[in-house]
Amino acid sequence: MFRMPSCLLKLTRVVLSHKPWALFILIFVLVSFAYHKLYSSVWEDPKSRGLPYSLSAEISCAHYVPSSLNIAGEPSPSTANVFFVETSEQTSPSYLFSCSVESAARTHPASKVVVLMKGLAKENASIPKHWAFSLFSCFPNVEIQPLDLTELFSGTPLAQWYLQPQRQQEPHFLPVLSDACRIVLMWKFGGIYLDTDFIVLKNLQNLTNALGIQDDKELNGAFLSFKPKHKFIELCMQDFVQNYNGWIWGHQGPELLTRVFKQWCSLETIKSTRCKGVSALAPEVVYPIPWQDWKKLFEAVSALEFHKLLQNTYAVHIWNKLSHGTKLEIPSQALLAQLYSQFCPATYAKMKQDSEELSRSAV
Repeated sequence: MFRMPSCLLKLTRVVLSHKPWALFILIFVLVSFAYHKLYSSVWEDPKSRGLPYSLSAEISCAHYVPSSLNIAGEPSPSTANVFFVETSEQTSPSYLFSCSVESAARTHPASKVVVLMKGLAKENASIPKHWAFSLFSCFPNVEIQPLDLTELFSGTPLAQWYLQPQRQQEPHFLPVLSDACRIVLMWKFGGIYLDTDFIVLKNLQNLTNALGIQDDKELNGAFLSFKPKHKFIELCMQDFVQNYNGWIWGHQGPELLTRVFKQWCSLETIKSTRCKGVSALAPEVVYPIPWQDWKKLFEAVSALEFHKLLQNTYAVHIWNKLSHGTKLEIPSQALLAQLYSQFCPATYAKMKQDSEELSRSAV
């Protein structure tokens, strides 16, 4: 039942005090008002009611994350965590961010997938209402946590570095901050670190004390897997501070890892090898698409080509810094579209739904 507004009550008194034909007008107004209330209650946008995305309902989890997915109970404490880090204030995950977390959760059902976000570190900050967080909640092994940088860096050589205010004026501060976080996470906790532009194809737990070769010149830290308190990571933290230069792109990231690995293995050039317990993985393992060829991600490939290209691959780095502005057709036979479809199907379903709604609205 609805209450009649005071304006309509006044109108009723006025009408009843005048000619009978005015009663028709009153009835018309009342019927229109009732129809409007009924219509708006049925078709009201869920976002305007404070229930932003339908994925939060349990029935939606069953739809987007089928029961056939082998995730049961709590993750095993004996398996290493998988870490993702967002060092900006951003709290609206992209499709690719969502796919990274979903694909890691699906391929690591016995592991805890921890998403650390600086934007949630403020006092009383809560998880924002966003479809991606609703989707993550469908996976019992995914945890969203605030990224407290002061606490993370405490007790490490990077604590003093972080507390210097001039650092935030440097042109590459956010990427450098991300470089710092990953090596400290590996030092303190161990486990697997992944950038939020990876799509995970296979379980990474057997790749221990390892990092990937991106090309014949450099290693890359977008994927790291180490036991806690490993000496190699300790040397990386020391190099981070002693040879610090935040004004050169990559100096604190790929170049740092390359410098330390060459010293660790007494190498002049980078090659796929294992020395003193640390592995430099061949490019096809986690960087099957070189950054120079990132446009191949948007080119159509057959199922046979897809399998052949990725048969020795554990995860695919999407090079978001280069690729983020390129439109991906959904659905399509593009390599990237097939990766979404196969390894993060819930995110892909959301992408497809949004694409269809956009097409309808454009007509």
